[in-house]
Amino acid sequence: MLKTSKFGRLSRFARDRRGVSAVEFAIIAPVMIGLYLGCVEISDGVAADRKVSLVVDALANLSSQVTTISTANMTDILNASSSIIAPYSAANLKATLSCLKIDQNGNVTVAWSAATPNGTVRAAGSSVTIPGALAIPSSSLLFSEASYAYTPAVGYTISGTLTLSDKMYMAPRISAPSYGDATPISCT
Repeated sequence: MLKTSKFGRLSRFARDRRGVSAVEFAIIAPVMIGLYLGCVEISDGVAADRKVSLVVDALANLSSQVTTISTANMTDILNASSSIIAPYSAANLKATLSCLKIDQNGNVTVAWSAATPNGTVRAAGSSVTIPGALAIPSSSLLFSEASYAYTPAVGYTISGTLTLSDKMYMAPRISAPSYGDATPISCT
C-alpha cells in the first residue's frame, strides 16, 4: 500500500474542481431568486398603481362629457371605472367623484358627490382645497379621487398593505353636469 501524506491529500483536494459549480450555485441562487421575486413584486405594484391612475382618469373623463348624470348613469360610470382595476380586486378600491363649485371669490365647495360602495361621499357644501391655479372664479371642476389597498404577494411580511392613491381635476367639456333623478343638483 502506498501511503499518502497529509499534504498530498490537501493538495489533491485543492486541485479537485468537480464540486465548484454546485458551490457557486448554492451561493448565488438565493440572491438571484431574491432579485427575481423583487422584480416581479415591483412590477406588480407599479401595474396596480397605474390602474388606480386609470380609474381616476376614467371617472373624470366619462362625467365631463355630459350635462346631466342620472343616478343610474352614475352607477354605470362608477362601475365602469372600477372594472379598470381588474385583475386586482375591486373590493379594495375606494373611488369618489365630486363636482366642485368655485364662486366669484374663488371659494371652492362641493356641489354634489358620488362614490363606489366603499368610497367616501363628500358632503355637499363642504369646503375643498385645490391648487390655486385651478381656482378660477365662477367656474366648476370635476374632482375624481381613488385609493387602493394593495397587498404584495411576496413582500407582505416586509411592507404590509400599501395604499396607492391618485386624484384628478378636470374642467367639464360642455358645462358642469347636474346630478340626480327627480331634481338634479346643479354644479353651477
